[in-house]
Amino acid sequence: MYSGKAPLTIFFISGFTFAEFGCIRTRNSKVTCCHFSSDGKLLASAGHDKKVVLWNMDNLQTQSTPEEHKLVITDVRFRPNSSQLATASVDKSVRLWDAANPSYCLQEYSGHSSAVMSLDFHPKKTDLFCFCDTDNEIRYWNITSSSCARIFKGGTAQVRFQPRLGQLLAAASDKVVSIFDVETNSQMYSFQGHPELVNYICWDANGEVLASVSQNLVKIWSMTSGECIQELSSNGNQFHSCVFHPSYSTLLVVGGLSSFELWNMADNKSMTIPAHENIVSALAQSPVTGMVASASHDSSVKLWK
Repeated sequence: MYSGKAPLTIFFISGFTFAEFGCIRTRNSKVTCCHFSSDGKLLASAGHDKKVVLWNMDNLQTQSTPEEHKLVITDVRFRPNSSQLATASVDKSVRLWDAANPSYCLQEYSGHSSAVMSLDFHPKKTDLFCFCDTDNEIRYWNITSSSCARIFKGGTAQVRFQPRLGQLLAAASDKVVSIFDVETNSQMYSFQGHPELVNYICWDANGEVLASVSQNLVKIWSMTSGECIQELSSNGNQFHSCVFHPSYSTLLVVGGLSSFELWNMADNKSMTIPAHENIVSALAQSPVTGMVASASHDSSVKLWK
């Protein structure tokens, strides 16, 4: 059910505002992930209720997939320039759906011996996507041939292809973020320095820097130097997720225990604003519409602009 909220200006960066303008509540279950379609017209979210909720951004109406996953959905991602999307689940499977007809699953991928925690589509070779499980195994899967293209170690928490080019794959495992060359499968970088588990990663729009999040720290890594170039301490807020703002490249939105940390990296200043009633488990953005979406364990998904 959609419930609107009057926009309220709460944060400025040279005239920039950040305000909540929409909220959807699920049926009393934690939301763990969300993602916008390439055209920004659809937002998918999922979690403990084992189905995907599809939110139409034009009319703010929702529809959902059936509960074909047996356990919690851990990640959801749209196929680039498509209405198709994929879900990863603790039930050790990945499922492919079409938002144009979400009443049934198009394909199911199994074979993992443990919970599948994350997945992502290649931005250019859109028949290729990868997923990782809690055994630290990453698989590349080809949709067209319905076959596994490669299996290797290096990711448990999250996998994300470099935007636009897709030359690199970032994978978080334990306290380390690895950067792999997608073509050669060689490891370019091993980013270390988080004192706790890295639970979230996100690229900037150009794929030049990567943000990694652990409970008490956000680190920004340069693909040019392979070094950490900035970091932000949580100061007790317990960080969980992050996303680069779609219109302001130096602004990182960090999801905390029940609030956002809006970090303007250009002048290294941050501001905390209330956001949810529980953990902000996932964040997504749409460069087409300039919107940011936040998913939370409080059973809601919110829109910000």
